[in-house]
Amino acid sequence: MDILVNVFGRVGMESLLLDVPFVCKSWYKASREPQCWEHLIFPECIKPDDIWEEDSPDRGFAERLVTTYQENLSVTAFMKFIVNRSCGCATIIKLPKYCTEEALEYIANECPRLEGLDVGLYNFSIEDIIPKFVSKWKSLEMMRLGKFHMKSVVPQIGLHCNNFIWLSAPYTYIGKVEALVMVASLPKLKCLDLHRATFEKEALVMILQGYKQLVHLDIRDCWGFRGDDAEILELASHIPSFMCEGSSIGLGTLSAPVDNLEVDHELFCDKIHHDDCFDFDFDDLLI
Repeated sequence: MDILVNVFGRVGMESLLLDVPFVCKSWYKASREPQCWEHLIFPECIKPDDIWEEDSPDRGFAERLVTTYQENLSVTAFMKFIVNRSCGCATIIKLPKYCTEEALEYIANECPRLEGLDVGLYNFSIEDIIPKFVSKWKSLEMMRLGKFHMKSVVPQIGLHCNNFIWLSAPYTYIGKVEALVMVASLPKLKCLDLHRATFEKEALVMILQGYKQLVHLDIRDCWGFRGDDAEILELASHIPSFMCEGSSIGLGTLSAPVDNLEVDHELFCDKIHHDDCFDFDFDDLLI
């Protein structure tokens, strides 16, 4: 049973929900173990009606879900259903588009062991309520935010999440106020992803001067400073993994596309639980 649970915890939500349980009784029983549901990587779109692209990788999952359960589940109902499978064991969650306030509150109450949360870029409807739930996640170590969460969420993380080390906030705006909030609230930060953000150069200088423990900083394709700025390069010289390609004062030539940049949560989660967790190539975490 332990071997099956270990394997099934790695197959992904679609297979675990729609394939594995229908093979045999022992597989069905193993698939219901909470340890299989520690990493809840929701598809970007859950309902077929929300998927506009015919070739979307989520379309097959959404259509199979409707066919299997003979109903078009709401986003909230589906998320609650999946969270219940974890029985409080979930440690990594990636939210889908159109996540509701009710679903997020349910996660806050039912997932006290959460270590990593990917809010996504497009959950505008819940951005204002995220700060009030952060206090529920004392074990939180990493988070990816949308464009507009920085000033409200980061101070709450600093107050309640003592082990927080990894922040991603692509496409956001970083001024001097935002930089000050980050440096003051998250002094233990190790990894910071701000690709395609818009900076005040003084804010970037504040970040580089304030974070001496960073092992990874991604500021590719940003606006507000040049990627070959001598001052920036000197201040960042202590960071083992530093990326600034494509950044410019205004419109410039972008580096390799990063629109679909995602973190392999399972690999990252494995890394952060080892003493040598930062002695690795950070590119291994990007897919």
